[in-house]
Amino acid sequence: MSNRSAKIWMHGYFAGIYVQDEIGYHFTYNPTYLSIEGVQPISLTLPLQETSFHSLTMIPFFDGLIPEGWLLDIAVNNWKLDPRDRMGLLLLCCKDTIGAVSIEPLSK
Repeated sequence: MSNRSAKIWMHGYFAGIYVQDEIGYHFTYNPTYLSIEGVQPISLTLPLQETSFHSLTMIPFFDGLIPEGWLLDIAVNNWKLDPRDRMGLLLLCCKDTIGAVSIEPLSK
């Protein structure tokens, strides 16, 4: 598996980087974002901190951004995606979410 990563934006600010690699998933806040007075964490489960968050499976907050039901079916069918490829779905379907967070795939 190759590494895949994304920039995470919060209210238009570059909040951090989310990475999938051979050992799991990692989210790290952007140090510049952490230095901005009054910024909020992207999730209550991902509080503002300098150290990275790590998980063997997709971090639940990010998994929750992926569409479900008929909207997921449209994405899977139109882009020929594997519905089990959660990172692929996140990178393609979550560029412009309804909430404050958006995802921007990082190209290699």
